[in-house]
Amino acid sequence: MVQKLEYLKETPSQTAGPYVHIGLAPGAAGFDIYERELGQDIAGPNAKGERIRIEGLVIDGTGSPVKDVLLEAWQANADGIYPHPEVDGDVEEGFRGWGRVITNFETGEWGFDTVKPGCVPGRNGSTQAPHINLWIVARGINVGLNTRIYFDDEAEANAKDPIINMIEWENRRATLIAKRGERDGQVVYRFDVYLQGESETVFFDI
Repeated sequence: MVQKLEYLKETPSQTAGPYVHIGLAPGAAGFDIYERELGQDIAGPNAKGERIRIEGLVIDGTGSPVKDVLLEAWQANADGIYPHPEVDGDVEEGFRGWGRVITNFETGEWGFDTVKPGCVPGRNGSTQAPHINLWIVARGINVGLNTRIYFDDEAEANAKDPIINMIEWENRRATLIAKRGERDGQVVYRFDVYLQGESETVFFDI
């Protein structure tokens, strides 16, 4: 006799937050919990390459900044090498290539310091333009959002990038491009993330 199995019901989904920063970035939120907190130093003090800062807002469908966002960045070094034991080439000593920041609770601004990454080998002999991978979670987002930061002063490399070229419309490609500027002698790129609306940032299903 075959016993009939009763299938379990799907667990309800739940958003990340509103207190995601306490567990994942407590130092930035003012909580002194860990002796050494992960994610604060992306490149390390001795990494070669151009030192840059990236800043922006995460903006909702009404045009307002979201103020409880956590962002994680993952990037290659200036030679285009990710710090992973299985990559080809020498991994730069001290280069972590990963970081975690939260938005300012008052303004919604976020930012991090790093070095500008180099071109990265792609599939089938292609080359990906310099970019930084960005993962975004916040209250109201059921599944983390994945996008990329490219650089407006890398027009030639961007034009050949296989990922950008998968995006059909030029105005949609533009949502992935950070704009270069300078403040107090430091290179600062601006990259605002739009969650909805006409300027919605391109997000990737990975």
